[in-house]
Amino acid sequence: MTSLPVSSLALSAAMAVAAGLIGSFALMRRMTLAADALSHVAVPGIGVAILLRVHPLAGAVVALVTGAVLIWALESRTRLATETIIGVVFSAALAVGALLTTGEELMDALFGTPSTLSQVELIAGFVGAGAVILFVLLARDRLIMMFLSSDIARTVGINVRRLSLLYLLAFAVTIALGLRYLGALLMGSLMIIPPATARRLARNLTSMLAISVAVALIATIVGGWVAARFDRESGPMIVSVAAVCFFLSLASRRTSGA
Repeated sequence: MTSLPVSSLALSAAMAVAAGLIGSFALMRRMTLAADALSHVAVPGIGVAILLRVHPLAGAVVALVTGAVLIWALESRTRLATETIIGVVFSAALAVGALLTTGEELMDALFGTPSTLSQVELIAGFVGAGAVILFVLLARDRLIMMFLSSDIARTVGINVRRLSLLYLLAFAVTIALGLRYLGALLMGSLMIIPPATARRLARNLTSMLAISVAVALIATIVGGWVAARFDRESGPMIVSVAAVCFFLSLASRRTSGA
């Protein structure tokens, strides 16, 4: 297996930055496991896209955005926990996806098929990653306020419903960014493990965001390189490197506390 082109490597790095940022706020909202569940919503979209003979990632994006809007609507109307709603949507989506795709297509959707990206994919990827990163940086303080107390956020003039929808859409776009490299099964891991590692090491939110991004970048770049070097699938290798970083953080904290 040859190494990824510079453009693909740059896009994977941008995806990692977006995942590290969005995942940190997901951890704050106590919905990290939702990242893994919501990523599976892309599967039926991929199945429909294959049936219609359009690009599978286009179907995945449509499915993820639709799922995010559906979760937002159900959350505000039913008052159920976000994790509960995402779990229901995830189960239904995975069942529909399994019906619409063949075994090989389903495996590609779950584990990703990294390869040379087209110019359209590169442009769309950079635009999506840039939009997510810009949103987090601009809305950081409002997101913190909303996750700490939605009531207090409303009293200071924050439109909680709109901000919650924008966050879920950014969440969905971030998942879509990584589907090509990690697939639906593993993309959620890149939004869970780096923030969890950062939580162990950080002393404040700023350092947590920085460490989370750094771990996601290290996992993506090192994991991609090792996978190319030893002719292995990049997705599992990226997640494995992220997991190693997490376990090293456990040892680091234990050593510093001794």
